[in-house]
Amino acid sequence: MKQLLILSGKGGTGKTTVAGAFIELLKAEAYADCDVDAPNLHLIAGRDDSPQAKEYYGLPKAHIVEEKCVGCGNCEARCRFSAVRHDAGYHIDPFSCEGCGVCAAVCPSGAIVMKAQAGGELLLYTEGAVFSTAKLKMGGGASGKLVTEVKKQLASAYRGQGLVVIDGSPGIGCPVIASLSGVQMALIVAEPSISGLSDMERIIQTARFFGTPLAVCVNKADTNAAITQKIKEYCAAEGIAYAGSIPYDAEAVRAVNSGATIAHLDSPCGRGVRAVFQKVIEILQNNDIIE
Repeated sequence: MKQLLILSGKGGTGKTTVAGAFIELLKAEAYADCDVDAPNLHLIAGRDDSPQAKEYYGLPKAHIVEEKCVGCGNCEARCRFSAVRHDAGYHIDPFSCEGCGVCAAVCPSGAIVMKAQAGGELLLYTEGAVFSTAKLKMGGGASGKLVTEVKKQLASAYRGQGLVVIDGSPGIGCPVIASLSGVQMALIVAEPSISGLSDMERIIQTARFFGTPLAVCVNKADTNAAITQKIKEYCAAEGIAYAGSIPYDAEAVRAVNSGATIAHLDSPCGRGVRAVFQKVIEILQNNDIIE
């Protein structure tokens, strides 16, 4: 399978809105939501089938066996995350514990053990198009590893050769880096604001470190024409394909709020996203990524 990853340097750019439209326009046989901290692609993907669910076990968490604890306080003194609580005995706050194991290493009585703990839930939809996603549990760590499992689950369930769309996380953290692994191209959805321009540059630098081919589009482009122009000039100077602009449109807000994509709207945003989609497909074909 060929993977098109959709990213943004910051939250709120419209990344998932664009991803949902691309899935609809492509009639994708498979897709994934790798924004495991706040997955919401399912809300506009029209999935009303029940997913297969299984617990994901990431890093273990510390656990104090009260019968063995001698109350020395070594664990509390050495914990860098203030996860050890001391009230009527010592215990571990699982939401603060990062699973580093230092407390177990310094415990003289062997009272601290590392126990596997569910860090999230993997979800796989298979009725019709394959849809792989996951939810990171509150306080859960290793989000990058969970993203890797989402992509493995997708590859295992979908054996076709078609183009799959992956909705990534905003920013440049571990889940984004895990999302970039193995993709054929990343489309950066930028917004025309000072922070949007700065964060776009950061995600471009991150993706380039991994050698990922890139394209950029601007959502809500007409809300700040000057910065939209700066983004175009930046792409031209850096040799990055500019896939087009999507104007701000109240129809997009209504569509998303009703759980629909903007793919077929006869409005400025609908026409804009279809033009961006066609440009991205053209880029993929010109680079022999798809036929």
